[in-house]
Amino acid sequence: MELIDFHNHHIPARFEQDVLRASPASQRPRWEVLARRLSDEDLLLRDIREGDIDARVVNMSPALMANADGHVPHGTIVAMNDDLAALAARHPGRIHGLASVDAYDGERSAREAERAIRDLGLRGLFVDCARGELMIDAPQARPTLEVAARLGVPILVHPVAPQPLTRQMTSYGPVGSLFARGTANSAALIALVEGEVFSELPGLRVVVTSLALGGVAMIAGLSRQSLKRVYMDTNICHPVLLRAAIDLLGAENVLAGTDWPINDGPIRSRLTGAMRAAGLSDAEQKLVAAGNCRRLLQIS
Repeated sequence: MELIDFHNHHIPARFEQDVLRASPASQRPRWEVLARRLSDEDLLLRDIREGDIDARVVNMSPALMANADGHVPHGTIVAMNDDLAALAARHPGRIHGLASVDAYDGERSAREAERAIRDLGLRGLFVDCARGELMIDAPQARPTLEVAARLGVPILVHPVAPQPLTRQMTSYGPVGSLFARGTANSAALIALVEGEVFSELPGLRVVVTSLALGGVAMIAGLSRQSLKRVYMDTNICHPVLLRAAIDLLGAENVLAGTDWPINDGPIRSRLTGAMRAAGLSDAEQKLVAAGNCRRLLQIS
């Protein structure tokens, strides 16, 4: 069975990672290891070479390089997208790229989004689900969302660490941090529905992580029509969560995605085991493993 991992992070060594500075002291040793893995292109390709997966969809998350205010210089974002396009060109069919943009930077972000898709050939967009007090439905983000809807490419609306909730949950370790990030990811979905973004941009399709399952459940009660344009990855690969995602979104809207290298280890065995335990048919398993990703990113 073909397997494409939709959710992977990579930061080339020439870019400085600021995530270590922002990490709580208790989590710094873990992030020191992750920082080395994030910059290792050979490691990014190892699971493909060894046959555990067939391809990765890669992003270069600005949040891993952002300053204390969450900002990355526009020139750095442009350079990141150029590097990602070069990475995909070096490994055709094995690496596909999602362009990073600062969605809260208005028209400048929209222009970079269009350049990255039209000129660089990247397959979709990667944005933060919030920025300080701004949610994804903010006017500043609308130009970027409009570009994605017009060009027919998906947006991975990625979790951020919201404040003060993240500070409040820090003492509870990685699980506390994941809860805070999942809350922000869920809130972004609610903002897209209640902010009427989905209704105003009928071509918009977004991907969230399985941390946002609560937000998906809320949307099901608010607007089932909007669910048709929401996709979820499998970064928390548990049969119960997978079954819930399938029941809410349908098998055609769930994507294999690990959040690599944040989550590491055997991918194929973990995913196939969860899918079988969740009662997915062979056809549904093929959709989740690769078919939905190919369709969403228009990969032939």
